[in-house]
Amino acid sequence: MAENGNGAADAQNNEAQAPQIQLNVINQFVRDLSFENILAQKGGAGELQPDINVQVNLDAKKRDADDQFEVAIKLNIVSKDKANADIKIFLLEVDYAGVFLIKGVPEDQMHPFLLIECPRLLFPFLRRIVSDITRDGGYPPLNLDNIDFVALYRQELARRQQAETVGTA
Repeated sequence: MAENGNGAADAQNNEAQAPQIQLNVINQFVRDLSFENILAQKGGAGELQPDINVQVNLDAKKRDADDQFEVAIKLNIVSKDKANADIKIFLLEVDYAGVFLIKGVPEDQMHPFLLIECPRLLFPFLRRIVSDITRDGGYPPLNLDNIDFVALYRQELARRQQAETVGTA
């Protein structure tokens, strides 16, 4: 292709080849939230060293509207005393979802896109909710570590592949 002196021809050619991905967050919302302050209910007191276990689940589905998808991050957080695992401090369950408008993503890449990129956008807002809830529950704010959604996605693929292998053997 001939160059017009400023690279415009090459830029136009590259734009024609590369798909233009559009990702818009239409809405975000808490679908379900439960915070059980177990220690306060039982009248517990004293110095406890929390041992916090965080479980993460992801879900994605196509909505009825064109190019719209709903992606949810579900957290199950249990805090127990390190010295005595029978003493539960609190239990926090939250289902946080976002509605996304997505265009230009090839079909074979949509699944990882939904379960990696979309949760990555939602996570900072979910982290803030968890921090506020635990603080308002009378504990130091729980600041969740970043979640590696790529690693989480790969773990889920490996788990499914192993389940299929076991199921066919």
